[in-house]
Formats: sequence, structure tokens, C-alpha cells
Amino acid sequence: MSEFNPLNVKAEPSGDLITPDNSVFLFVDHQPQMFFGVGSDDRQSIINATVGLAKAANAFGVPVVVTTVAAESFSGHLLPALAEVFPDAKVIDRTTMNAWEDDRVVEAIKATGRRKIVLSGLWTEVCLVLPALSALSQDYEVYVVADASGGVTKAAHEHAMLRMTKAGAVPVTWIQVLLELQRDWARGETYGPVTDIVKAHGGAYGLGLHYAGDFIGGHAG
Repeated sequence: MSEFNPLNVKAEPSGDLITPDNSVFLFVDHQPQMFFGVGSDDRQSIINATVGLAKAANAFGVPVVVTTVAAESFSGHLLPALAEVFPDAKVIDRTTMNAWEDDRVVEAIKATGRRKIVLSGLWTEVCLVLPALSALSQDYEVYVVADASGGVTKAAHEHAMLRMTKAGAVPVTWIQVLLELQRDWARGETYGPVTDIVKAHGGAYGLGLHYAGDFIGGHAG
């Protein structure tokens, strides 16, 4: 580690930050049968976070890879609300529990040229742990969106998050990702889409934006 010198300090972002230009979003197995087994959190909250995360990718033009497992035989088709956000997505349906063992998924990630993978899905203890550890072993940076993911039990989700974190993955939340992509309210081209997403999916924070709009105009300027 180099010696700290305050003369080298600059007003610039860290290279560790997620940006629209360095990330790819991977959505894994947000399907009905998988949701039926989730017990780690309120399922509607996970759906809300997942759709908010998906809209964040759209708002910033971030490439996405969407994958399911055994859609026709067991798990059902992609979550309808997610499919609405990505109507043109070519969903990759797998047989492998580990998405990183499917050549199509890996090639789709590689084709983006991005190293930071923003990962979410069901179940945390299987369908996220396996690709997260696999991607990390090949020098990808993995950011696991905890609230857009769920496990069979609360313990299963928490221990899976711990295992991935100890291996080098970074735990994040969907709204954290959204605001990290925006990072500056002066970025007018995405200001409107971001605030719309927050109003629709941001709970009390979203209500605050409605309130600000009603009484003070709601624009950061």
C-alpha cells in the first residue's frame, strides 16, 4: 500500500463504484415456483425491489442478462412484472442450478465487456451462491442485491450472503444501486426516470418525493 499523501486527494469517484459503463445486471430465477419457496422476507417486498432494480438498469442503459431454470417443467415463466420491464429480453432457460455452468449465460456476460456483475435472484443459498463464487473465482467483481433476492428461510439467506461476502462479493440493496448509478442530482437526463422509480418503488422515500413535489416543486436544481 502506498503512503498516504493528502496532496494526491482529488474530488473524484472511487473505481469501486458501480456505473452505467462498468456493470452488467444478472437476474437469476425470479419465477413463481421459486417465490413460493421463499421464507426469508416478505415476497412482495422482494418483487418490489426486483422490479425497481430492473427499472434502474433500463433508466441507465445498463446491459442485462435474464435467466430462468426449468421454466417449462417446474419453476414457471419469468416474473410477469419483471418481464414487463424487459419485454425484448431473450430469457436464457437453464437446467443447471449454477447459472455460471451454462455457456450461454457466461458468454452473454462476457459479451458485455463489463467486469462488475450486479446479481440478484432466487434462492440466495443456491442460485446466487453458486454463480457468485464461480464468477469471483474468474476475477469478476460481484455485487449481490440482498433485498431483490430471497432464500428458503431467513437463516438460509443470511448465511448465503455471509458466504458470498467472505468470498469477496459486495452486499448492496436495490435503491443503493439506483442512487450509485445516478450519483449526482444535476444529471438531468436521468433525474426524471430515477425519481419516477423511487416514487413507484421507494416506499416512504418515494412518498417524500411526492410530498416535495406537492409543496416545493421537488427538483434538486
